Amino acid sequence: MRTFVMGTVLGTLMATMSLAQSGPQVEIETTIQNQMEAFRSDNFAEAYSYASPMIQGMFGDANRFGMMVQRGYPMVWRNQTVRYLELREIAGQLWQKVMIQDASGGLHMLDYQMIQTEEGTWQINGVQLLPSPDIGA
Repeated sequence: MRTFVMGTVLGTLMATMSLAQSGPQVEIETTIQNQMEAFRSDNFAEAYSYASPMIQGMFGDANRFGMMVQRGYPMVWRNQTVRYLELREIAGQLWQKVMIQDASGGLHMLDYQMIQTEEGTWQINGVQLLPSPDIGA
């Protein structure tokens, strides 16, 4: 009986920890996905709303931000598929790795730096284009 109770308590604790760990990742993925959907419909104002205050300050307005993404990150602006990989903490910052297949089928690996606002929502604080993944036949 004691083993059963300990197993049940341990199982419940692990499930709770798993949910707690997956919570931010789901919210972060949703933020990134919402921004990509806004770009797909050329709604630069909405896409801009998912950027952190620092990013917004760098570009000044949604149209300049949208043009930068169109030119510098066309795989984000128009993508075919998106796959969310690991969420990592590096030097106290959260980074979400994302693999994107662009409209012509090319694969791109990006790292999204995420910050949480005082209200608890997540914003994109930067994006890095990582070296392309090695894909073998």
